[in-house]
Parts: sequence; C-alpha cells; structure tokens
Amino acid sequence: MNLNDVHHGIQKNKKRKRLGRGIGSGHGKTCGRGHKGQRSRAGYSVHPTFEGGQMPLVRRIPKRGFNNRWAQVVAIVNLGELENRFDDGAEVTPEVLKSKNLAKGRYDELKVLGEGELTKKLKISAHRFSRSALEKIQKAGGEAVVLPGKKPVVKNKQKAK
Repeated sequence: MNLNDVHHGIQKNKKRKRLGRGIGSGHGKTCGRGHKGQRSRAGYSVHPTFEGGQMPLVRRIPKRGFNNRWAQVVAIVNLGELENRFDDGAEVTPEVLKSKNLAKGRYDELKVLGEGELTKKLKISAHRFSRSALEKIQKAGGEAVVLPGKKPVVKNKQKAK
C-alpha cells in the first residue's frame, strides 16, 4: 500500500442517492428495497435490538446488581504515584493531578490512599484521605488539606418534634 492510496475512494461530501428516477439510474422502480415484505414499505423502522423474532441478546442475558446513577464518583491517587511525579516541597491539588494524568476522567471527589512510600514533604489537597495516607504524609513532614466536598441530598427528612 502506498501513502497516496490511503484516502482512495473516500468522498467527503457524498451525493445523496436519488431514488425512483427510472431504470437508467439503477435505483428506479423499487428504489433498492426489493419486492414486497416489511422492509419495502414506507415508514419501516426496527428496534435496534430486534433479532428477527428471536429473543434478543439484551433480554437473554440476566440482569445483575444495581447501578446507582446518583452515587459519588471518587477518583483515587496513591502516595507512591505522588512520590514519583512530584518534587520535594511541591503543592498537590486536583488541578495539578489532572494535568499530570494522575486523576483521570470526571469525578466528584478525590481520595488519597496510602499505597507506596512517601519521603518528600508535600502539601496535598484532596477531599478525602485514608488513615494510612494521613500518617505517611505527616511522618514525611508534609501537610494534608481537606477540601470541601459535595454534600449528599437527603430526601424525606422529617423534622424532630
């Protein structure tokens, strides 16, 4: 394959298929729909999971568990990763972690875990810290700053009389 063959045959602005314009067009009479049948009719549409009447795969597979769509998404970072990526005396914030690809994706809260060793004096800002992480940060002479997190919404809370 040559480099100039890579885009061969790709049409950026493809012309639309003109249907029902005579047999010379190649799309006349039945307009590429064949003869009779459900798919030849106007307004035909099918559900994405339809498998010709067979029990669809999405219904054959058992449902397991519960997915809480309102649960807090917690990103985790280990002290060993901070040891490798930051210099002594550095300030570690969620924004800095995101820029260094340590806290990836969308999350509600950031938690620092105590996996690995910490010898550098770091000022770490996060929403949560594990007990072992706090001990290791303080032992290294660093500082752990707890950021305010999102408060969970409590519904149907009745006032005490």
